Amino acid sequence: MSHSEDKPYEYAVHHSEEEGKKTRKRIWLIFWVLLAITTAEVMLGIFWKEIGIGWAFVKMTFIILTIIKAFYIVSEYMHLKHENTWLKNTLIIPYVLFALYLLYHIFTEGVYSEMMENWLY
Repeated sequence: MSHSEDKPYEYAVHHSEEEGKKTRKRIWLIFWVLLAITTAEVMLGIFWKEIGIGWAFVKMTFIILTIIKAFYIVSEYMHLKHENTWLKNTLIIPYVLFALYLLYHIFTEGVYSEMMENWLY
């Protein structure tokens, strides 16, 4: 039997039990938040017609809830929240710029397609 098999949790010896409980509690909290957001998305997707909500509102709600879920996953599970500011900015700024670029195209193409429909018909 090797040394690591004698003490399987030796790598975590520098963590106290109290710190471990706090970390596990935080992980479970994030899990329940993500589960609640996903449940809200699924329920909204199933019952939006019965509730009488417009499809545009449903789509925007999905986008906002997805961004919130992505934030929690990246900040907590991928530990980006605990990194240096320059690293966070290096990772996040390109995605924000790309999202703004896509939004620009969505809005301009939406206006363009509406103009073309009015012009052609």
